[in-house]
Amino acid sequence: MRPSALWPSALVALAHTAAAVTGAAEGFAKGVTGGGNASPVYPQTTAELVSYLGDSQPRVIMLDRTFDFTGTEGTATETGCAPWGTGSGCQTALNKNDWCTKEQPNAPSVTITYDKAGILGITVKSNKSLIGVGNKGVIKGKGIRMVSGTNNVIIQNIHITNLNPQYVWGGDAITLDNTDMIWIDHVTTSLVSRQHVVLGNNPSGRVTISNSKFDGKTSWSATCNGYHYWGLYFTGSNDMITLKNNLITHMSGRSPKVAGNTLLHAVNNYWYDSEGHAFELESGAKVLVEGSVFQNVETPLQSGGSGQLFASTSAASACSQYFGRACEANGFGSSGTLAGSDTSFLQYFAGKNIASATDYNTAKNVFNTAGFGTF
Repeated sequence: MRPSALWPSALVALAHTAAAVTGAAEGFAKGVTGGGNASPVYPQTTAELVSYLGDSQPRVIMLDRTFDFTGTEGTATETGCAPWGTGSGCQTALNKNDWCTKEQPNAPSVTITYDKAGILGITVKSNKSLIGVGNKGVIKGKGIRMVSGTNNVIIQNIHITNLNPQYVWGGDAITLDNTDMIWIDHVTTSLVSRQHVVLGNNPSGRVTISNSKFDGKTSWSATCNGYHYWGLYFTGSNDMITLKNNLITHMSGRSPKVAGNTLLHAVNNYWYDSEGHAFELESGAKVLVEGSVFQNVETPLQSGGSGQLFASTSAASACSQYFGRACEANGFGSSGTLAGSDTSFLQYFAGKNIASATDYNTAKNVFNTAGFGTF
């Protein structure tokens, strides 16, 4: 047999070797398999990407290029509002569901032209792995959306960016609502309209978000200062979220907002250079923060919330009964404090898959390891 005849099978083997999820989910989504051993597919167009993500087959979908949705659904011009003023650094807002009319009746009216593709994310069905190749897996102008019973999904090593960042209500990067077993890993989100990650009011089940970078640097914000306000929104009913090894930077609020009977384990994350507040807790929030760093964060916790929080500045034995180890202390530099001593909700961690934790000094490494293209 001529040596050249070996090339087709060799290339197939190489593709299968490259098309593998790196590592495994820790915490609540431990055991998620996504597309499993399905033969990898490499979409060439935005239409192919939408088709692969939305069909009923298990899929391993490899992104080796930028998928630019900008302009694919046209633009729309509507009357919106300017709740935070009309300065060049301020976001204006679409009148989605009469939001301007009902919530901001005194705000000046403005004319807005936006890209329609950004409004609603790509539908992702069950049993999918969406994996970026190196630093090439970029989705521009459209987010992704897992809803209506979607389960067993892995999103790894991609960058979602440029979703109508001038306007509120112009699109979310990652949406979950009525899901289970979702792992978001080594993902970067930037220049989004509203939420970087939003878990809707319906149960989103077991979710792990790890090694990701949520970048709030922007030229337009609700706080008119280049810091994005709409960060991470965790308000689903009966949600369990592991948030580990993430970089959350340049935010001015809601990073995260937690409510709706959500159990959140935030471990070894790095909050960096944020004005305004990071955590916003409302009724139903059950939040453990450990081994994390707050560097140049003006207000780690918004005052007046009604959720439950345990966050220690020294190693604490409160976790031992449920984790088999002490809780790790958090670290602060040029930041406000994060005070929370409520341990009554730790019982809800019993019997769950719990992510490991290390000293907060190791969380500083997240600055170099979080986000896409860092493997």
